[in-house]
Amino acid sequence: MRRFFPVLFFSIALTGDLLAQCAMCRSTLENNVSQGEPGIAAGINTGILYLLAFPYLAALVIGYFWYRNSRKTQINSV
Repeated sequence: MRRFFPVLFFSIALTGDLLAQCAMCRSTLENNVSQGEPGIAAGINTGILYLLAFPYLAALVIGYFWYRNSRKTQINSV
């Protein structure tokens, strides 16, 4: 458990540096950028990062409610 939180922190903190794209998207966006339209590429990259971050956010919310529920159970059982 001690190793989980640092890995989670660095995984979330470093997602801004990732530019993951499929080969087809990359070639299309490179053509757009070379023609002077960088806005489309920035939008695609933002969408990819949004899709990457959402599962982590959902896991954190579920974990918080699970922790809060188990904490209430411990307090009520004492």
